[in-house]
Amino acid sequence: MGEEKLSRQEKRDKQINQIQKLMEENNGIVKTSQLYTLGMDYRRIQSFVDYGIIERVKNGYYSMNYHQKTEEEIILSLFSDSVLSMESALYCYRYLTEKPYRWTIAVDKNTSKSRFKIEYPLVQPYYTEPEVLTLGTEKISFGSGEMNIYCKERLICDVLKYEERMNRESLQMALKAFLSDKEKDIAKLLDYAKERKVLSKVRNQIGVWL
Repeated sequence: MGEEKLSRQEKRDKQINQIQKLMEENNGIVKTSQLYTLGMDYRRIQSFVDYGIIERVKNGYYSMNYHQKTEEEIILSLFSDSVLSMESALYCYRYLTEKPYRWTIAVDKNTSKSRFKIEYPLVQPYYTEPEVLTLGTEKISFGSGEMNIYCKERLICDVLKYEERMNRESLQMALKAFLSDKEKDIAKLLDYAKERKVLSKVRNQIGVWL
């Protein structure tokens, strides 16, 4: 009987190790379907939740030590196919001094809206045409990996295009920071301004300071 219990415990420990490895390979968060590949069924997953071994992040997603993770780690895990944009991108470039209370990310317009129904961290998706989504993207160090972000020039064009979505103080701070950025590329800015159809806004709001 003791041997049987030990065998059961060993099997459990092995499965926990498998889950930990799977979590590490997927930035700390995995889908239900990925847990199924370890030979787990729904009842087994639920028992691991009940014992506090894994946590349900949202419907269909699980993690370990979820509340110890940084917001950046969570965003990277859940939305690695998105692009940091608007206030979040401005903050990452230090164009804004205060961290926004929600994460603003650009996503493919065909992305399921249910993906963003999470309590923490708060996320504001911007649904975008696929060809526009990838225009002017770069990678930055983010959390425990790398995240897509719009280059500064594309970002400023978006900020002007959707300026009504930002408060005036943040908008002015971002534009001033861009103007004082020694690494800015004005030729590149004008190219993106044409693509994003904000050339007149760029000339009116930025051109006068150049």
